[in-house]
Amino acid sequence: MGWLTRIKDSLLSKIKKKIPKKDLESVEKTRKEKKETIIKEETVQKIEVKEEQNIQKKIVDAEQKPIEKKKGFFGLFKKKEKVEKISEIVKDPEKKKGWFQKLKTGLFKSSEKITQGVKKIFVNKKLDVQTLNELEELLIMADLGPIAAEKLTAELANEKFDKNIKPEEVKTFLAKKIETSLENIAKPLVIDETIKPIVILVVGVNGTGKTTTIGKLAHQYSSEGKKTMIAACDTFRAAATEQLQIWAERSNSEFIKGSQGCDAAGLAYEALEESKKKNMDILFIDTAGRVQNKTELMEELAKIIRVIRKIDSLSPHHCLLTLDATTGQNALSQVEIFKEMAEISGLIVTKLDGSAKGGILLSLAEKFGLPVHAIGVGEKIEDLQSFEAQEFAKSLMGVEK
Repeated sequence: MGWLTRIKDSLLSKIKKKIPKKDLESVEKTRKEKKETIIKEETVQKIEVKEEQNIQKKIVDAEQKPIEKKKGFFGLFKKKEKVEKISEIVKDPEKKKGWFQKLKTGLFKSSEKITQGVKKIFVNKKLDVQTLNELEELLIMADLGPIAAEKLTAELANEKFDKNIKPEEVKTFLAKKIETSLENIAKPLVIDETIKPIVILVVGVNGTGKTTTIGKLAHQYSSEGKKTMIAACDTFRAAATEQLQIWAERSNSEFIKGSQGCDAAGLAYEALEESKKKNMDILFIDTAGRVQNKTELMEELAKIIRVIRKIDSLSPHHCLLTLDATTGQNALSQVEIFKEMAEISGLIVTKLDGSAKGGILLSLAEKFGLPVHAIGVGEKIEDLQSFEAQEFAKSLMGVEK
C-alpha cells in the first residue's frame, strides 16, 4: 500500500474509513517521514544554491578564472565542453512505423503480463483501495520497481478514485505517465564531429550484449558514411574477439586485436594511435566484464583510460554501459558496480524481446537518471534503435500508436 503515502490529503481523508487502523497508522508515519525528508532535501538544496552563488561571485571577482571540477574515479574522467557540430543516430521517418511494430512485438512478454493483469483487476469495477493495491503489486511484478509502482498508482488514485474506469483507460493513463517519467532519460547518442576519432568505451557484465551492441552501432554509423574502428580489448575471451571481428567485417570497420591475454590497455593505446593515423571518425573499445573479480576489472578499466589519455586527454568521450533486460532488478546492482569503476555517460538496454521485465527502464530512471541511448529487441542490426519514451511507453502498455 505504498501508493497511500503519495496521495492527496483530501483523498486520504475520504478513504480513511476503508483502511484498517493499523495500516493507516503505518501510512501516516511513512507520510510524515517522507515530508521530513523532503524538507531536509530542500534545505540542503537551498544551501547548495547559496554556496554556488558565492562561488560564482568569487569567479567574477577573480576575473572569471575557471574552477577545477571534481573528477571521477582516479581523476580519469573530465567534463566535456559544449560542442558546436554534432550528429546522432536518428530513425528514418519512413521506418518509424515498422520499428514501433517491432518494438511492440519485442515487448510482448512485458506488455502481455501488464495488460492481462489490468484486464483482470479492472472488470466493471470502481477504482478502490483493493484494485489500487492489486495494480501496485502488478507493476512491481513487472519490474517497474516499488518507487515507480507506488508513484503511478497514487497518480491514478488522485485522478480517478471511486470512479468507474475501464482497462483501456488505465493503460492509456499509465502509458502517458510512463512516457513523462522517461522523457528526460531518452537521449540519442550524440557524436561531436569536430573531434576525430570519438572514443566510445563500452563496459558491462559478460553476456549483456557488449559485443553485439558495438557491432550494431558500428554498422549504423558506417552506413552514414563514418569511418569506424573496433578494438577487441577483452583479451581473455577469444570467442568475443572472433565475434567482434565478424561484426567488423559486416560493418566495414577497421579491426584491431592482440594475442590472447595481452595487455588490454596497450592494445587500446595502439588502436587509438592507429585510428588517428587513419583519420577515423569513431573508435569503439570493447572491455572485459569479469565482475567476479571486481578489483582486477577496476584496475584494468582505469589503466585503459589512463593510457589512452596520453594521446587524447578528453577520451573516452562516451562510456556506455550495456544492460541485459532479462536480469530485471539485477541490472540496478550492475549500474552500481560500474559506476564505481568509471563515469558512465549512458546506457544501452538489450534483450528486451526475451524478457517480461521491460519495466526495468522505469526503475533505472527513478534510481539513476542516466541517459538511455538505445534499446535492443532482437538479433538483427536494425533491432537496436535510439530509445524514445513515447514509443516504449505505448508498447509496454499495449496501447496503439
